[in-house]
Amino acid sequence: MTEYVHVSGALDGVLHFASPASPTDYLDLPIQTLKVGSLGTHKVLGLSKAKRARFLLASTSEVYGDPLVHPQPESYWGNVNPIGPRGVYDEAKRFSEALTMAYQRAHGVDTRIVRIFNTFGPRMRPGDGRVVSNFIVQALRGEPLTVYGDGSQTRSFCFVSDEVEGIYRLFQSEITQPINIGNPAEFRVGELAELVLELTGSTSEIRHLPLPEDDPKTRQPDIALARELLGWEPETSLREGLVRTIEYFRRLQAEKRLGSATVLTG
Repeated sequence: MTEYVHVSGALDGVLHFASPASPTDYLDLPIQTLKVGSLGTHKVLGLSKAKRARFLLASTSEVYGDPLVHPQPESYWGNVNPIGPRGVYDEAKRFSEALTMAYQRAHGVDTRIVRIFNTFGPRMRPGDGRVVSNFIVQALRGEPLTVYGDGSQTRSFCFVSDEVEGIYRLFQSEITQPINIGNPAEFRVGELAELVLELTGSTSEIRHLPLPEDDPKTRQPDIALARELLGWEPETSLREGLVRTIEYFRRLQAEKRLGSATVLTG
């Protein structure tokens, strides 16, 4: 999505979620990721301006990079390596945010920015490179769960229904500053692997591999603003969400559509 966008008739809102978002995808598609974050964002902001439509940008916790502040509030500017392999995603989203704010200030476009943290749930792709889905796939196939580094790096996992509710509330609000929407419950990747093994009943082993370049050591949202301004916080625990997600992947396995997995910790 990098070309001129035309929609006939009135338009109330534009929600810009277009982008490769898993490590496997954006590392395989670096140029496309940068283009959709820059050219694509420019085109849909232009559409919002022309239609006087509310615009929501799906940004990411990756704008914080490998953070030096923990947990990460919206006021933190981040610690990103712009020339590293992950920079194609991080910087695409940071540029998207800057462009969105420029359209708000220069053209009066009614904008919203959501910073999405690790999200999981049914309907994830089996081999998408996200740590939750790939651990589940590996466990159900009896393959080793590949943990990069010593597994002490942390992530905060938000169940998809909670994430959608937070994004919906932000879109309906009058808040124009970026807002973190994620689950502040922080888990080590090694803990996640053990929990997946417990809930699947798998006898798979855990295999440790070298940590990828620029892999964030910590990730935890500060959601004080979401609580205060949106009245939102997640309701689904990691365990409960995993049970529901594992059930989905078991159905895929029964239908013999469960592919092999290559995991990164994003």
